[in-house]
Amino acid sequence: MNEDSPHIAHLDGRPATTDDLGPLAFSGHAHFTAAQIRDGRIRGLDLHLERLRSASVELFGRALPEDVVRARLRTALDEGPADMSLTATVSSTAGEFSAAEGEPTLLVRTGPPSSGPDGPLALAAMEHERFLPHIKHVGEVAKTHLLRQAVADGFDDAAFLDREGRFSEATIWNLVFWDGESVVWPEARILTGTTLGIVRRQLDALGIGQRVAPVTPDDLPALAGAAVMNSWTPGIPVHRIGSTDLPAAPRFLQTLHRAYTAEPPTAP
Repeated sequence: MNEDSPHIAHLDGRPATTDDLGPLAFSGHAHFTAAQIRDGRIRGLDLHLERLRSASVELFGRALPEDVVRARLRTALDEGPADMSLTATVSSTAGEFSAAEGEPTLLVRTGPPSSGPDGPLALAAMEHERFLPHIKHVGEVAKTHLLRQAVADGFDDAAFLDREGRFSEATIWNLVFWDGESVVWPEARILTGTTLGIVRRQLDALGIGQRVAPVTPDDLPALAGAAVMNSWTPGIPVHRIGSTDLPAAPRFLQTLHRAYTAEPPTAP
């Protein structure tokens, strides 16, 4: 294990060369998962593995065997520090703009650990729907463009409204709300994040109420809190969406973090 160098890139289980990485720099037909590694372990490993498997089947018609993915994750972890960020990206040897069949190939990159911003955040409400929203795919130029537009307008980030006027997700975040008694997940076509999956199943285990419901801008004044979550963190408070202020909800945030930490981390 190299304690001094969290930046590592492995392609199919071996150190990646510049020749390996050159074609991937322009590959937009790929998908990935991102995770925080602590003490060499990861929460929700089963969710990450299923995400990679199902997206590969949909995009490429086939997936790498789970034991191969696990082995390649272990190789990257063994060469890095105990705490780090990890991204595993799957593309195809057929390359970009090709209808030919190719074999899935796995790039694992690691970097310094992160826990995200402290918040609270102000989110602009913007109309946007992602293509194949259930897949964590690359080439998300719209998200970065809308993030920058939101910041230029005085916000920290952007939350998205679908064509029915419902909140779905944010740029790199899942949205979650609090009605004072239950956790409320927005009803829309979204990417179901691995952190969201962890929190939902642990809320069930803890006996904490949760429900899925449409949430529109008109619903915001009646809510008791809001947060965003992703692989960095199970909850950063949101104090404003659009022109609507939202109350601080420390118990809500504590509940999200409690659910997340109840998930036992495992090694690949």
